[in-house]
Amino acid sequence: MMQKAMMAATSRTLLSVSLLSSPKHFSYYPFLKPSRVFRGFKAFCSAPSPIPTTVDPDDLKHSMLLERLRTRHLRHSTKLPSSSPSKPPQNLPVLGQETEAYDKGKGKKKKKIMADSFEELGLSEEVMGAVREMGIEVPTEIQCIGIPFVLEEKSVVLGSHTGSGKTLAYMLPLVQLLRRDEAILGMLTKPRRPRAVVLCPTRELSEQVFRVAKSISHHARFRSTMVSGGGRLRPQEDSLNNPIDMVVGTPGRVLQHIADGNMVYGDIKYLVLDEADTMFDRGFGPDIRKFLGPLKNRALKPSGQGFQTILVTATMTKAVQKLIDEEFQGIEHLRTSTLHKKIASARHDFIKLLGSENKLEALLQVLEPSLAKGNRVMVFCNTLNSSRAVDHFLGENQISTVNYHGEVPAEQRVENLNKFKSDDGDCPTLVCTDLAARGLDLDVNHVIMFDFPLNSIDYLHRTGRTARMGAKGKVTSLVAKKGLLLAERIEEAIRKNESLESLTVDNVRRDTARTRITEQKGKNVKLFKASNQKNKTKAVSASVRTSGKKPTIAKSVKSTAPAKPSKKIVKVSKSLKTAKTSAVGKKNRSIGGSSEGKKLKVVGFRGQASSSKRESFTPS
Repeated sequence: MMQKAMMAATSRTLLSVSLLSSPKHFSYYPFLKPSRVFRGFKAFCSAPSPIPTTVDPDDLKHSMLLERLRTRHLRHSTKLPSSSPSKPPQNLPVLGQETEAYDKGKGKKKKKIMADSFEELGLSEEVMGAVREMGIEVPTEIQCIGIPFVLEEKSVVLGSHTGSGKTLAYMLPLVQLLRRDEAILGMLTKPRRPRAVVLCPTRELSEQVFRVAKSISHHARFRSTMVSGGGRLRPQEDSLNNPIDMVVGTPGRVLQHIADGNMVYGDIKYLVLDEADTMFDRGFGPDIRKFLGPLKNRALKPSGQGFQTILVTATMTKAVQKLIDEEFQGIEHLRTSTLHKKIASARHDFIKLLGSENKLEALLQVLEPSLAKGNRVMVFCNTLNSSRAVDHFLGENQISTVNYHGEVPAEQRVENLNKFKSDDGDCPTLVCTDLAARGLDLDVNHVIMFDFPLNSIDYLHRTGRTARMGAKGKVTSLVAKKGLLLAERIEEAIRKNESLESLTVDNVRRDTARTRITEQKGKNVKLFKASNQKNKTKAVSASVRTSGKKPTIAKSVKSTAPAKPSKKIVKVSKSLKTAKTSAVGKKNRSIGGSSEGKKLKVVGFRGQASSSKRESFTPS
């Protein structure tokens, strides 16, 4: 019996291998991606690992989180070429300090800007243990720039494109500073008295930052908690009553806990504003100023403790930068070379729609082939009504979707994101507004803009949902007549690898109108000069014919003699209207025949009454 069972199992194994290795199998499932795991499918090429008898759920969650962080990190970070140092590296960061770059003209080296490992950035051994467990080896550009500045306890603004590793750029040195304060200053963890606060604009971003902090805390021992809007107050109160080092949350909920006495300012030394441009641009300014007030008052006292501020942003408009400089005087701006520019690993397509095409049908034609390849797709809309219409249309065409916009409750948004991120592939399409364009760390293959954004900043944030951490991605924009001018300007900037800062629909229209007015003025000047030249030559020829003398070219142009014949011609034009029976009128008619009359019309442009003179020669 045992032998028969083994033979049956062997036959089933061979059958599964033959089916999976057959090319016809892949033709039936063209939408499956080898990297994903679907229900009912097992990888036949890997040997089954022994299952432990007891598995700790916390350890399992921890290992899964580390694996996600490792796979999402930048796969091909920018390095200085070690094999050929004579070649200058491209896309060097824009810094206010002296950096080690290659001078193309002189071939000299200045100061080093990129590091080959995290050890070169000055991180401690316990923080490096967390980095090694994540499987991250080479720091990204923003991490090379930001980590040393944060370790020096300087207030900085870290600006880099989405998906470039900004969270680790401030979280790793921040944890090291907390541990250093414990060792040197003897600062201890206390209830309700955090030493570091990280403020985020949304609950989803708070959860992502909190997960990163928890993963680092397994090596560098510190305690963190999350308080954000949309969650219950009582569990958050209980967590704040325990000894804590760091609080991650939204501004409104943090201020509420401070007002209720669940959290105090006394020991706060480090403040981080993640997505700072969103904070100041989307109405969080009053809450930020309210939170900063007691910290600034404390710093002004003779024996008061100061605080370090770290602002993190993927975009920075001039208006927001002005607000930041006013609110945080003396803060240093650190920007990478990729800020406000397209992501190199993303492909951008613009589909221009005429008035006759159905926009929803065009969306379906773009979406279906992408879903057939097994992609996760985000469809962005400008308004709630547009989002509802797209969701309803895709549902009628048997395409499963989940929604993410302002009218979806916070708990439902989290559930929808989990469905979208699930490897089961049940809901690979997320229909959303710009609420999902900032702060979400998602593994998205394709971004479709059903409605084209109203400015370039929103375009950058939307495209930042794909091609994260060096992965490849695709962006497709459906451009109607309303957004055509802005789309053409953005497309031109992407083609030339120029900055996409502060491009809006109104600015582009204004610039286009100014360009047209300038071009028209130039054309009018040229036409005016040409007409004046023609008038001069025709006036000379007309004066010669009326006087009956041979022209002397040099004198006729410069002298004022042709002014007299021109006055006679004006009198002739009046006599044609009044005195038809006079002999002078008959002679003038005989002179001003069909060929001569056309030449006499041009003379009217020289005088002030040009319109009346032209009208006098219109046929009756």
